[in-house]
Amino acid sequence: MSKSIDHDQLFKQLLTTFFLEFLELFTPEFFAAIDPASLEILPLEYFTDIDAGERKAMDVIIRVNLLGRPNAPASSRVSVVVNCEHQSTTKADFNRRLFFYFAQLHRKYLQPVYPIALFSFDEPYRPERDSYQVRVPGLQVMDFNFLTIQLNRLDWRAFLTQRNPVAAALMAKMKIDPADRPKVKVECLGMIANLKLDKARTFQLSGFIDNYLQLNPVEKQQFQVEVDKIKLPTERENVMEITTSWKEEGIVQGRELGERSLTIKLLTRKLGNLSPELLARVNGLSIDRVEALAEDLLDFTSVSDLEQWLAV
Repeated sequence: MSKSIDHDQLFKQLLTTFFLEFLELFTPEFFAAIDPASLEILPLEYFTDIDAGERKAMDVIIRVNLLGRPNAPASSRVSVVVNCEHQSTTKADFNRRLFFYFAQLHRKYLQPVYPIALFSFDEPYRPERDSYQVRVPGLQVMDFNFLTIQLNRLDWRAFLTQRNPVAAALMAKMKIDPADRPKVKVECLGMIANLKLDKARTFQLSGFIDNYLQLNPVEKQQFQVEVDKIKLPTERENVMEITTSWKEEGIVQGRELGERSLTIKLLTRKLGNLSPELLARVNGLSIDRVEALAEDLLDFTSVSDLEQWLAV
C-alpha cells in the first residue's frame, strides 16, 4: 500500500465504537444473554512480557452484565469481562500471551473473562490456534480456550445481508478475489449508506474500508462501473456522497487522517480506552479543533478533562 497503516489503532477504534454490533455479529448467543445498556469500558491494562522485555497494552476490555431474572437484586447480577485482542501479524506464542491476559484480568476483577482473538493478516491462510494447554504426564493441568475470528478465512459474500456496521467494515479484510475488490468496496459502502448512521460514524467506517481497499486506476474505473449498477438512485447517490466526502473533508487521506489518528492514540495512552460516544465526538471535530486538542490533551489528567474540553 502507498501509505503506512496503523492497524491496531484502526481496529481499536472500530471495536470500541461498535462493540455491541461486533458481539451481535460474531457471538450471537452471548449477545442475546447480555444487557446492552450495561456496557462499561474498563481502564487500559498493561502486561509486562519479561522474556521479550516489552510492556504491552491490551486492546479492548469491556464489561457487560448478563441478563438476570426479572426483579432480581442488583447484588445477584453476573458480569463478564470481554477481552478482544487484534492481531495484524501471526505470532507463534499469541495463544500463550492471550492466556496471560486472561489470568491478569480474572485475577483483578474475579469475574468470568471472555477472550476473543481477531486476526486481520492477509497470510497465512491456515487456521490459527484457539487454545493453550498445560500438560504433565498423567494430568491435563489446564485447557484454555478462546474465540478466534480469522478474517482471511471468511467469505465476504456471507455477510452481505447483515445490517451491521462491523460487517460492512470487516468485509474489506475478508477473503476477496483480486478481481472483486472494486465490487466489494461498493458493497461495503452501500451497506453503510443503508444503515443511515450519523456523520462521524459513517466517516469512521468508510475511512476504515478505504484504508484496506485502496484501488489502483484500473480498479477505480471498475468501481465506478459497479456504482452505476446500483438500482436505487438514493443508494447510488449516498455511496457517491461518501466517496466525494473523502476528498472534500480529508477523512482518510493525507495530513488530517494522520493527525486525527495520532490524537486519538495519545488520548488513549493518557486516559485509557474512550467510550464510543467520546470517540465519535473526537472523530467529528474539524481538523483545526483536532490540532488544538493534540496540544491541550497534554494537560489532561482524566476523562472529565476531555469532556469539559469538548463542551467548550
